[in-house]
Amino acid sequence: GWSRDPGDPDPALRALSCVQPCPHTLGLPHPQLLGLSVATLAALTYFGAHFAVIGRASSNRTPYEAMHRWAFYTTSSLAGLLALGAVLGAVATVREAGGLMAGGFLCFALAFGALVQAGFRRFHSPTQVEDAVLDVYDLVYEQAVQNSSGTPRQQLVAIQDTFLCCGKSSPFGLLGDAEASLCRGQQAARQDCLQGIKSFLTMHRNVACTLTGIGLAVMVYAMLLSSFLWFAIRSGSSLDRKGKYTLSRRVPGCRAQEPSFFRRSQGSPRLQPPTEADVARAQEDPWGALSCSRMTDTL
Repeated sequence: GWSRDPGDPDPALRALSCVQPCPHTLGLPHPQLLGLSVATLAALTYFGAHFAVIGRASSNRTPYEAMHRWAFYTTSSLAGLLALGAVLGAVATVREAGGLMAGGFLCFALAFGALVQAGFRRFHSPTQVEDAVLDVYDLVYEQAVQNSSGTPRQQLVAIQDTFLCCGKSSPFGLLGDAEASLCRGQQAARQDCLQGIKSFLTMHRNVACTLTGIGLAVMVYAMLLSSFLWFAIRSGSSLDRKGKYTLSRRVPGCRAQEPSFFRRSQGSPRLQPPTEADVARAQEDPWGALSCSRMTDTL
């Protein structure tokens, strides 16, 4: 036989207190995944081959360089806010800390404001990034046409190899010798660089718009959930059922007492005093005698 300390609840019985979904599972995983996606987009935007080759070809005086830095810092800060808010929300739910939950709500509110600003800017100036990138390419292209051997020519070749394009198509279908020399052999079969750059930027813009829409919906959900949990914590309601249970070996022949609502109110038999065999059995195994009593749950 074995016995167990009544003050030490069994892990298996402790799990019975979570018949309904425990609040620990409400750790807000969606902002974490969204923050990871935004961080990935920020890394690709700043360190990706397509944007990096354009950044090396542009000078500090072009609008693209300032816009590139702003996009990277904004998306990095947004990813940090989402990750911090998710961590604060999860820890506050486990520890039932109202201050941490309020901090998580503030992070979600700031992230929501940043997403709204990014969406408004994208709606107000949808071709701002595209125009800045095309301006850089036009500048490098003109410099490469004027100087066939030099840094601009190397930068143009790097851009064309990255975007798998070559040159620009003339609206009149006529190109000079210097322009025609930029695309020879297999490179002449590539698409126009203006169209290639526009296609890549359109795909990137669609991904960013999709993440922005998903982010707005997730932020509304996270703010509502965190505010609900904060009010629950402040009102003193426990987010988790807590109880103490005792577990002991049942003695053969000993019958557990039925709950009071199953007993008959009338005509129930009188309780008989314990016999000498019961007393002797209780002295030999005191924990076994406790199994005759009803298991209690202290809330």
